[in-house]
Amino acid sequence: MKSMLIVAAAEHEENPLGFVWVEFVLALVVFGILLFLIGKFVTPRFEQTYHERTTAIEGGLAAAESKQAEADAKLAELEAQLADARHEAARIREEAREQGAQIVAEMREQAQSEASRIVEHGKAQIEAERQQAVTSLRAEVGGLATSLAGRIVGESLDDDARQSRVVERFLADLETGSGAGAN
Repeated sequence: MKSMLIVAAAEHEENPLGFVWVEFVLALVVFGILLFLIGKFVTPRFEQTYHERTTAIEGGLAAAESKQAEADAKLAELEAQLADARHEAARIREEAREQGAQIVAEMREQAQSEASRIVEHGKAQIEAERQQAVTSLRAEVGGLATSLAGRIVGESLDDDARQSRVVERFLADLETGSGAGAN
């Protein structure tokens, strides 16, 4: 039996490099069914997923562009506000400088007027004190003069009217004498 099988196998032995039409047709049918199934079920899902991703990416890009445009507009607005704020700050500083200079000028003017007032008050006070000293000196000189005149004359000059006339005459003589000496 062994030999029969070998002989039968030898008769049916095919060329390993040969072409078998049944296997080729079967492979083509299976490949066609596989292509049909991929085309019917897998490819539409890939296309749908690809379309959804493309739409999402394009929408994201459009949203990003609009957000970028909004951010640029907001940045320009903020820069304009910052420039306005800088101009306002410069204007306020300039006003403060001017007000400071004006205040300094007013304070100097007040100090000058206060100094002038103090000098005038001092002069008036000195003049009043000089007048008081002259009056006091006249009274004292008058008292001394009447006392001296009373001793010289030998009579009492206690009468006030007489005493004041004598003092006035004495002081007038002194003033004319000092005025003539000054000339």
